Amino acid sequence: MKLWPLPLLFAGLLSAQTPLTDYINAIGQKQLAARKIAVAGISNEHQARQRMADTRAKLIKTIGGLISYRGPLNAATAQSIDRGTYIVENVHFEALPNYIVTANLYRPKAPGKYPAVLFSIGHWDLGKPAGQRICANLAAKGFVVLAYDPVGQGERMQAFDARYGRSLIGGSTEQHFMGGAQAVLAGETLARYFINDSMRAIDYLVSRPEVDATKIGATGCSGGGTQTTYIAALDERVKVAAPACYMNSFEMLLAGPTGDSEQSFPGFLAEGLDQSDWLMQFAPKPWLISSTEQDFFTPAGAKIVHDQARQFYSIFDRQSMVKWVVGPGGHGTPLVVREAIYEWMIHWLKDGKADPKELDLPMLPADQLCVYTKCLAPGRGLSEVIAESWKRRAKPADVKSMIKLGGQPTGLTQITWAGPENSDELFVVIDDGRAAQRRAEVLAALGCRLMIVRLPGYPAGPSSEGSYSGGWIDHERAWLVGLNLPTMRANDLLAAIRPQFDRYKKVYIHAWGLGGVAALYAAHAEPRIAKIWLERLPAALAAAMEVPVHKHLHEAIVPGLALAGDFKDFTDKRFFWVDATDWNENVLLREVPGVYRRPFEQPDSDLLAAFRKH
Repeated sequence: MKLWPLPLLFAGLLSAQTPLTDYINAIGQKQLAARKIAVAGISNEHQARQRMADTRAKLIKTIGGLISYRGPLNAATAQSIDRGTYIVENVHFEALPNYIVTANLYRPKAPGKYPAVLFSIGHWDLGKPAGQRICANLAAKGFVVLAYDPVGQGERMQAFDARYGRSLIGGSTEQHFMGGAQAVLAGETLARYFINDSMRAIDYLVSRPEVDATKIGATGCSGGGTQTTYIAALDERVKVAAPACYMNSFEMLLAGPTGDSEQSFPGFLAEGLDQSDWLMQFAPKPWLISSTEQDFFTPAGAKIVHDQARQFYSIFDRQSMVKWVVGPGGHGTPLVVREAIYEWMIHWLKDGKADPKELDLPMLPADQLCVYTKCLAPGRGLSEVIAESWKRRAKPADVKSMIKLGGQPTGLTQITWAGPENSDELFVVIDDGRAAQRRAEVLAALGCRLMIVRLPGYPAGPSSEGSYSGGWIDHERAWLVGLNLPTMRANDLLAAIRPQFDRYKKVYIHAWGLGGVAALYAAHAEPRIAKIWLERLPAALAAAMEVPVHKHLHEAIVPGLALAGDFKDFTDKRFFWVDATDWNENVLLREVPGVYRRPFEQPDSDLLAAFRKH
């Protein structure tokens, strides 16, 4: 079977390291150094158990809490396929009401009770067929194996458009960003939904008569290694873990291949955590780390995790229960890694009673592993599930206090000047790297004095067509260390503006598009700003919370902000809004009295005059 290529899971690999990367990394490395000191001070089992309890609470806190729902699975088998020594069942179940998970169950053909393995899929658009070789081999060796589609993959594509047979958004990682941004605005993370899928998958496994519920293992590669890491740490039913091509220290990851929405949590490093803490949470049960020599999850980063875990396990006199294997090549599971996984599961779950050598089994075409006729699951989408959670927990609060202004500026702001020097009015133009330059040129041509401010993290040029997530990586890096880029930008903007009040009688702000977020979040703290002109800024955060597709939502995210309020809570009579949009850059064809002005086909001079009269 030919697999689809692995999508670009870590777009940051192609991004040049910037001063902002260095700034965030310096903060993160200090947090990681403090963590090392804390972990090094653990010398006995009592201290280790206390660390595990504290860590579990922090892990659950950073993901936004575990989902407690354990209602009926409503599971069903759509088809069974006899493969000789084993059978493949195409099955589905509900992780939440009408939120359907599609999966393949591989089971030995002979009757009896067998150990089981939860196989989590990485960021392959194809979904569960990508795990067929390992799953089939484990089934042939005497395991029941469940491989399930993560949301946004396989039969669980989001924003599917039947007109051209795929998601409107693109590949799996972009689909994850859509839900991930919404979840963080709602004070949670995408990971809690992935973890819930895994927990419900184990619920399904232990419901099967063929499964020995006391012998459950978990494995998976890449994003599947991520889910294996989480479920092993947080679900006590997992007795053996073998994540591949994932485990690495943030000492190596923070300035490099930072993971996507289900892999980067607000405050993770600030809480004194690193990836080793997932493994330590599992102690002292058997854990196999698998790496490859040329992976962007580098062996050097995996070694940090391995060495810290062995030291922690040594407190329990169980250091031999942590093993690390490195295979050849790039990101994936070469034969040496696959056979190491077979051997690990056989050793710990079958008392060593099977041959770990891989069998050359025939593979099924991907479409035969589909549960539904059109390879598309029905039911609710992820955006609907997140919106339901958000609405249930939303409670108006002092939203302005969530923008923690007054902090130390980053020192990364770039300023250029334009227009006549003898003006007593100043337009502070926020250059977001997209479309603001045109408006700056127009204002300068109309005789306005401009201070053009480039705040940290904006792109060097226009964003690429077809990109929905935008500059997610800088935002997620900031979240990890307990910061957020919109607040950092608002602080930097105020630091740039405040010295200008001594020189100019009136200071205005102009911003185009999402560059206006910094102005929106900052202006309430500086009443000396005369007016704020926002053009083509989305009208409300709420408009992004119930749709499966949105563009560049990361630019506005302060974790949990949508629970407390919205953009309207930051505005006052100084704000002059032009052509407000939704979160797909469509101009809204409606008016919001007293807030929006929407001149059409109006000369730039008339627009400037309208702003001055506002």
